[in-house]
Amino acid sequence: MSNDTLPAPAPEQPAKPAKERPPASLWSDAWYDLRRNPVFIIGGVMISLLIAISAFPGLFDTVGVDPSTCSLAQARKGITPDRWFASDNLGCDVYSRVIHGARVSIVVGFVSALVTGFVGGVLGLLAGFYGRWVDVILSRVAEIFFAIPSILGALLILAVIGRDNAGIGSVVMALSLLAWPLILRIMRAAVITTKHQDYVMAARALGAGPWRIMLKHILPNAIAPVIVVSTINLGAFIASEAALSFLGVGIQSPQISWGLMIADARNRFLEAPLPLLFPALFLSLTILSVVMLGDAVRDALDPKLR
Repeated sequence: MSNDTLPAPAPEQPAKPAKERPPASLWSDAWYDLRRNPVFIIGGVMISLLIAISAFPGLFDTVGVDPSTCSLAQARKGITPDRWFASDNLGCDVYSRVIHGARVSIVVGFVSALVTGFVGGVLGLLAGFYGRWVDVILSRVAEIFFAIPSILGALLILAVIGRDNAGIGSVVMALSLLAWPLILRIMRAAVITTKHQDYVMAARALGAGPWRIMLKHILPNAIAPVIVVSTINLGAFIASEAALSFLGVGIQSPQISWGLMIADARNRFLEAPLPLLFPALFLSLTILSVVMLGDAVRDALDPKLR
């Protein structure tokens, strides 16, 4: 057979380009890692569920018992079809109170984390950028608050306020007042490191003003450690609220709090353990989910751990 009769070779198919990662940056790399981290997924699902419970407790309170309705005839009764988590010492439905008590813990934790992150972040940005007397004054004020133990200081503040005036706002104020100096120190250190980078020097040479440099060039590159610490602090604030309510200076009746439920059930724990175990279990799961979320965010945003 001659070469003229041979079939023409099939044209080569171009190879499909491999799927590439998004363009490299701190935030894109962090989100790329978080989406593939099972710890972040589990913690995020648990936190999302708790936020949904706190925002819409009626959707999860399928028993239909009013958490503020108590009957001494039902005191310390075990689990029944209409009382899934038994009854407490006053005959209140534990399940309904656990569902409605999630709102206090979630609100106190998130608001305290946002307040401390904002106040400490702004003051740390100013101290690290301007330095000199601004840094000296803010750092000395922060050291004064650092000398006060957080729980002891919050206990003293709420005791001075009094039980009649205690509530979610008072607890948030007491916790935030003693927690912002940590955020200030972290932001200050990150700003001092960032403001000597070449892109900041170039922006300054091009005539950019101090506020433009702080907000556009320094803040986006220095805020990552603040986000990590604020996420971890969220669990600490939830635990602190429960501890203050347990000690009798935090949330007061008729408001519902997991710490308050644990305090009310501790005297009859051996006789009726369920009214204490269920709010303690929900509190532990909430703190665990926040810790898992914080660890995943820290691993994603800290370049040293890559």
